[in-house]
Amino acid sequence: MARRRSGGARWRGLRVLAAAARFTVGALAVDLLLAGAFAIGSLVAVPGWAAAASYVIRIDTAQPVMRVYRYGRLIRTFAVALGKPATVTPIGSWRVVDKQRGWGKGFGTRWLGLDVPWGIYGIHGTNRPASIGRYASNGCIRMHNADVEQLYDWTPRGTPVIITGDPLRPLRRLKFGNIGADVQLVQRRLREAGYYAGPCDGRFGPRTQVALMYFELAHGLLQDGAVGMGDYRALRLAGAARHEKG
Repeated sequence: MARRRSGGARWRGLRVLAAAARFTVGALAVDLLLAGAFAIGSLVAVPGWAAAASYVIRIDTAQPVMRVYRYGRLIRTFAVALGKPATVTPIGSWRVVDKQRGWGKGFGTRWLGLDVPWGIYGIHGTNRPASIGRYASNGCIRMHNADVEQLYDWTPRGTPVIITGDPLRPLRRLKFGNIGADVQLVQRRLREAGYYAGPCDGRFGPRTQVALMYFELAHGLLQDGAVGMGDYRALRLAGAARHEKG
């Protein structure tokens, strides 16, 4: 009987805490989940992102398809349009940070903006439904309006959007003013080598160019401030450079 009373008291205490919804400790929030088995150590989540953690959007740029998961289980597959070879969809791990209805002409009925640092990219509807299933956008992920409306209702701000693929394919000669995941990768390699201390934001600006020129000087490369084949090899990106044509 004593054990039963103790167990009842424990659950009553947890229900009281759960009724308080959420409490914060520093930058963390602890949600008390009463459904099923749980471990206290697994309940820590960033405030405001708890609901978002239940959904994950995944896109492999090898094919124009979006997969939506809820609690790790695939619940829906959507055909989408991805970026053209010249304006590729940004590869990386992002989050939905903006949600709008009727965001602008050509963007369909819904907009879900992503936190890509080098430009404005998002998941949105389209007034060009024939482009779905193709590589046709300027980097955004297009969906049929009915599909993006469903996704919009499912996914709150903070939902992870994981876009995979090879950021160096197609390989291109990088120069001042370029943006993209390939620029970000070069920035990271320059930082690892000790030549770059700026943000790895995917923007080929003055700091990136100066760092690259110092790198080129140290490695006996042409100091043109642009990433060519020799730079790719010296940056240990030669495996990707083999894909370059010509």
